[in-house]
Parts: sequence; C-alpha cells; structure tokens
Amino acid sequence: MADLASELQPFAERLVAEHAPGEELLGACVASQQRTFSGWMVAIAVTPEHLILQRLAKGRSFAADGPPSVLGAADIATAKASGGGGWGTEVTAPIMDRAAVKLQLRTSGGEKLKLMLMRGEGTLFGKLGGGEIQRGGVQALGDWLARNAPL
Repeated sequence: MADLASELQPFAERLVAEHAPGEELLGACVASQQRTFSGWMVAIAVTPEHLILQRLAKGRSFAADGPPSVLGAADIATAKASGGGGWGTEVTAPIMDRAAVKLQLRTSGGEKLKLMLMRGEGTLFGKLGGGEIQRGGVQALGDWLARNAPL
C-alpha cells in the first residue's frame, strides 16, 4: 500500500495547476466531510490565495468525484475549529482532541462544511493519521484560515 504523500502530493499539484494556475501549493491534506447521515473523503490543497476542496470518489485511489470548490478569502463567512473528540464524555474524547481537529466553515454563499482532519502528529497517530504531508497540510490550512477567514 502506498503512503499518503505519494498519492496526495501529485493529486494536489494537479488541482492547483487546473484551478489556481500560477499559484504555489503550500500544503495538502485529507479530511472527512460530514452531512446528516452521509460522509465522504475530501482532498484539500492550500495555495496563498485559495483553498481547493475536492470530493474524492470511493475507492483506494485518488480520483475526483465532481467539480472542486475553490474558495478565496471573500468566500469564507466564518470558520470555527475545535478538537476532534467533542462527541460526548467518552474516554476517547481527550485522545481524539489531540489527534484530530474538527473544522466548520460557512461560505459567503451559505454552504456549511463540516470537516474532520487528522493532525498527522504524535507517536500513536502520526503515521496512521497521514504523517508529514498531513501534518504540513493541516498547518498550511490553519495558517491560511488565520490570515484570511474570520475565526
């Protein structure tokens, strides 16, 4: 089985070349996106000016499922981040708070996005959570939101 970086990096570079030509890829990561009674995986490419969110087709390889959402600073109405373990008082909540982050975005068009991202760090969840590319992508996403989105 290939590692996340060997599949995500070229996929994210293609997203940037197609949807934000001339911009640099600052980081890439994967997240699960949730709606009531459904969920899917999303690749996120971060550039200086845009976030590109691409829903992934089901399966074991990186393939797009529909067109991506290309968001600039003006497209983000609100952004809220919290620990990933906030689903009750179970014993795993503190562990997930350190290993994952829940990101809620509302676009200026009114769309609500709920994303769960593994941080890709730590000894227990580091490699299982995506490793260095995931860690760098989550950091780039956080930095982009700090510069461009009302938190």
